Amino acid sequence: MLTLKYLLMTGGVGMMVAAVCILAYDLYREVLYRRALATMGNTATVPVVRWRTSLALAMLAWGPLLIAFSVVVVPSGMAGVRVSQMSGTIAGTLYPGAHLVVPLVEDVALFDTRDQIFTTGMSEDGKTESTKASTKIPALNAQPLNVQAKEGLTLGLAITVRYRLDAKRLDYIEGHLPRPVEKEIVPPTVASVWREVVPNYTVRDVFSAKREEVRQKAAALITQRLAADGIVVKEVMLRDIQLPPEYAEGLQAYLLKEQENDRMSVETELKSKEVRIAELEAEAMKARQVKQAEGEARVHVLRAKSESDAMKYTLPLKQKQIEQSRLEAQARKEATIQNAEGDAQAKLIDSKAEGERRKLLANAEADRIRVTAEADAERMQSEAAVLKNNPLLINKIVAERLSDKLQIMMVPADGKFFFANDVLRGMSMANQSAQAEQQPR
Repeated sequence: MLTLKYLLMTGGVGMMVAAVCILAYDLYREVLYRRALATMGNTATVPVVRWRTSLALAMLAWGPLLIAFSVVVVPSGMAGVRVSQMSGTIAGTLYPGAHLVVPLVEDVALFDTRDQIFTTGMSEDGKTESTKASTKIPALNAQPLNVQAKEGLTLGLAITVRYRLDAKRLDYIEGHLPRPVEKEIVPPTVASVWREVVPNYTVRDVFSAKREEVRQKAAALITQRLAADGIVVKEVMLRDIQLPPEYAEGLQAYLLKEQENDRMSVETELKSKEVRIAELEAEAMKARQVKQAEGEARVHVLRAKSESDAMKYTLPLKQKQIEQSRLEAQARKEATIQNAEGDAQAKLIDSKAEGERRKLLANAEADRIRVTAEADAERMQSEAAVLKNNPLLINKIVAERLSDKLQIMMVPADGKFFFANDVLRGMSMANQSAQAEQQPR
């Protein structure tokens, strides 16, 4: 539709330009003819000015132009109302899109129906609102909104109001309210409401105790008053409050003391709760001990009852065990007696066998001694016979039996030396005693 409008406007303007060009060309030719007539006489052809053709083109050009002027396009985010030159504002809202109006009689007033912001004081990025380039965010001034509290102290309020125009009531706004609305209606209304609400509260209430209540009351009044003018308020924010320096210092000290008092109250409550918890734990411990004692008593009773019931079956079993033990003891006694008699008989047999063995050993030893004595006697008799035949062997034997450290000295056998005589005498006495011992046997 917008393309058609532009095409119609282009066609109408083109036709008017063509009409003007034709008329200008004909007039130029007429001027040339008059000059030629003045110089050359009456021989040139008289040019014809095409007044009707130019007028027809001009009249036809108004057709596309009027059609183009009757088409109005409302952009996105906007809305409009028709304003008649004869009857004034016409009821009804023109929403985004193409609309037909009476050309040259009706005009369309456009309004921005998107959300708009009214704010005072410092913005969140630290810049004042007056330095912002956007015209969609008008500000009352660069300073916070100054209002007086109940005590007469001046407070600086940083306020933000988010609103939009009611598209259904644009005809009322166009016919009754000054333009632009965002500068002529919203700022004074917001300022008057805050200056009407805040004086009913103290500085402390506005700053902390009843801050939300003040905001809600102001938001309700602002919404009500602006709604009467066709403005829909979506949100009213109280971003910040600037206190007087003297009051801020006193309030800070008071808040510190109040916080300390609250902290002490909380600690006292915690202590009382700890005491109560300790009491409950003690009662619970006492109840557990009582329950435990009752349970132990029941366990003892049940145990005694079970032992009593078990004794009914245990006593006969014990008697049988005692009888069995007595029989086993008697059996062991008889086995011990039998074992003792067997051991005595075995010992008797062993002693007899030992006596016989010793007797046999004594007889064997006597036979051995007897045989050894007879052998020794025979040997001595043989030796005596040899010595008798060779007396010098005695000296040799004596010398061999003496220590090897002594020197052997041979002496004559006539007995002139005392040593040889003593030795021979001792040997003869020994032989005689040996023979005397062997004769009784």
